[in-house]
Amino acid sequence: MANKTYEIVMNGKSDNNIRFAELCKMLESLNFKHRIKGDHFIYYRNDILEIINIQPNGNKAKGYEVKQIRLLFKKYGI
Repeated sequence: MANKTYEIVMNGKSDNNIRFAELCKMLESLNFKHRIKGDHFIYYRNDILEIINIQPNGNKAKGYEVKQIRLLFKKYGI
């Protein structure tokens, strides 16, 4: 399922329709570690300078945060 979510994130056509739990699973499958502070889920990896800070919007991920993740993946070749 994480591979399917990755494809959806990278094609950029359904940014507002990605389930938050699936986005979290995808990040974890790509070796991101996380911590939670309130409703902020902060993902990080040792080989990436930036952090990924996402919040759920109901059970969906926020579209602009999905776009930020896609741009980060392209920048680092993930």
